[in-house]
Amino acid sequence: MEEVNKFRVYKQRGRLYTKSITKNFSPFGEKVVRYKGNEYREANYERSKLFAAIKKGLSQTGIKEGHKVLYLGSSHGYTPSFVSDIVGKGGVVFCLDFAPTVMRDLVIICEKRENMIPLLADATKPETYKDKVLKSDILYQDIAQREQVETFIKNMEMHLKPGGFGLLTLKARSVDVTRKPKEIFNETMSVLKERYAVVDYRELDPYEKDHAFFVVKKK
Repeated sequence: MEEVNKFRVYKQRGRLYTKSITKNFSPFGEKVVRYKGNEYREANYERSKLFAAIKKGLSQTGIKEGHKVLYLGSSHGYTPSFVSDIVGKGGVVFCLDFAPTVMRDLVIICEKRENMIPLLADATKPETYKDKVLKSDILYQDIAQREQVETFIKNMEMHLKPGGFGLLTLKARSVDVTRKPKEIFNETMSVLKERYAVVDYRELDPYEKDHAFFVVKKK
């Protein structure tokens, strides 16, 4: 196993893995490789925007062992489960979603992974869960709605520590289906640069059509 850019993400024969914090548990049917007494779960970069960005050459995620992560748009918990491997047992991932149907699946994953905490809430109203999460080292957002950037900024300002990293997956078609995705990406870049240091940016085609991935650092 070869570590990718000190991400705590590993590569073998072109495939990406994380070192699992739970043995004999692959909730999404992912392939598990055993190497030197450890289990590594294969992450599908066609299913996870984080790993699509890494596959496209992302230089930095900011996510480290022991970090506190606020994950907005956790859905069924696929990518959050890999983030929980990256931060390890000393870290924590607050997994937020507003849909009760996906929350049922997410709770099952969290019960097996002690560092994942499910939270039923609306990401557009960060004040409503201010007392339920800790100040975070990482803010990760993956929500498909028109006000994606505004929601990201509100949560960055309220929930992220100074010097922390924000990871934004932007779905252009959810912002405005009538405009070219590149225009929306450029506009988003300009807005983010006004507030934060932009560390990296990747367009996710062909793995995720009309999506871009931004990594910013809060000053």
